[in-house]
Amino acid sequence: MLSTEKKQYQEIGEDLRAQIMQGLYPVGSRLPPERNIAETYGVSRTIVREALLMLELQGTVDIRQGSGVYVMRVPAENEAEEEAFFSSDIGPFEMLQARQLLESNIAAFAAKMATKADIDNLKRILEQEQRAIAINDLSQDNCKMFHLVLAGASQNQMLLATVESIWRHLDSSPMWQQLRAHIDTRSYRLKWLGDLQTILAALRRRDVMGSWQAMWQHLENVKNSLLEQSDSDAPDFDGYLFESVPIFQGKLM
Repeated sequence: MLSTEKKQYQEIGEDLRAQIMQGLYPVGSRLPPERNIAETYGVSRTIVREALLMLELQGTVDIRQGSGVYVMRVPAENEAEEEAFFSSDIGPFEMLQARQLLESNIAAFAAKMATKADIDNLKRILEQEQRAIAINDLSQDNCKMFHLVLAGASQNQMLLATVESIWRHLDSSPMWQQLRAHIDTRSYRLKWLGDLQTILAALRRRDVMGSWQAMWQHLENVKNSLLEQSDSDAPDFDGYLFESVPIFQGKLM
């Protein structure tokens, strides 16, 4: 039974590390699939992934796309002190869930409120990202810029401040940065560009529900891509954390 004093991913990460230290999983061996670990602990795959990210940041395991999670070294006893490093780090999938719930509704609202200048700015950002992908330029985070400008297009300063706060947390989160490093490739950037172009097209049509669905699907695609990184089987929806049926079914007047 997991205690409530620590985050679930920390509890599971500690337990997996203890098993590695005890020799259950020697160096070079592969850990059980995430689905199996999730079933063992009675939690979602997203929480298991966060536990594995914690171990990867410590250099204990290596997450390999389409192959699995492999033990790289046996941690020392005194490395338990490093847990304080993660004590204030909200899990990246929890942050992604918050974004999905919030930003989908912001996109719907922006479909009503965005000005021509907002639409033009979003279009310029995507054109800039397209050029950056062509030359493999990673110096600018155009995806982040798109989301912030879109939040501003709601014409609601509280919504914009909330999204800015979430991104500050993402930028300062070592686990999010580690997770993102797995998908910061040209193919994924092209995928996200396509998603954002779909969002922009819905905004230009003033399509409230279409904008909501496009943003929800974009962040769902991000979540699924992140989960694809270790398990060779294609991920299904994880009902513990993400709801497969969109919550918002109404219309903004």
